[in-house]
Amino acid sequence: MTSTIVPPTGPADAGLSIPEMTTDEAARLRVTQARVIRSEWLKMRTLRSSWLTLSLAVASIAGVGIVIAWSTANDWNNMRPREKAHFNPLADPLAGFNLAQLAIGVLGVLLVAGEYSTGMIRASLGAVPKRLPVLWAKLGVFTTITLVTMLPTAVITFFISQRLLSSRHIQTTWSTPTVARTVIGIGLYLTVAAALGIALGAILRNVAGAIAALVGVLLVVPVVASALPQTWGDRINKWLPSNAGQALLSVSSDNTTLSPWRGFAVFCGYAVLALTAAAILLKRRDA
Repeated sequence: MTSTIVPPTGPADAGLSIPEMTTDEAARLRVTQARVIRSEWLKMRTLRSSWLTLSLAVASIAGVGIVIAWSTANDWNNMRPREKAHFNPLADPLAGFNLAQLAIGVLGVLLVAGEYSTGMIRASLGAVPKRLPVLWAKLGVFTTITLVTMLPTAVITFFISQRLLSSRHIQTTWSTPTVARTVIGIGLYLTVAAALGIALGAILRNVAGAIAALVGVLLVVPVVASALPQTWGDRINKWLPSNAGQALLSVSSDNTTLSPWRGFAVFCGYAVLALTAAAILLKRRDA
């Protein structure tokens, strides 16, 4: 027998007929993490700006990489010996990830701070009173999309660029040490950058402020730190978020950089701290 849930009645309900709700109907209306994830996926895939920004990130990696490989292969005989000596067939064609990290991070900011600017966040939190499932859903949806788009983009760009460079016999191969780790690392690095963008958007709740903070953390702070005296810079620079994360993408390491996986762990640690702060503030502040 199916039990029913009958809303409490009182004097204010006198003369009103309130329909009963079965437990099956109540279960269908229950807020679950899976349902919040579906709603966030629906919101993201229906926003044109989301796909335009993702397309910009893809174009940054693939476009820059292919252009560098094509132009290098065509101009190899005319290049100076110093330029040839400094050319890296792995790192140079994958340099577009620097632009991609901005596109990914900015989109992460917009997915959260954009809802605060439009007031849509009130509807989201009204439907999910516990609040944190909204943050975890945004994080899960966006980081998954970032990984499944950026990782294949990096791999495809690598093989196309090496194909172009092979005409001059200056290519590298997937089996070469550090190559697989570097290419796959681009997808992992950008995924953490996506999480950082989500966190900053939730912490600052202002699009312009969160984007400025993102640019500052990923690009400006390393430049400022590089101006420090060398003895200070060697100790500080390698622990900065982007420098630590990009150790995973380095072809070689020395005492001025962290080891690849240790650096990536530090970068992940920054993202976890930012997400923790975002979760605490989301619970404590009004929408």
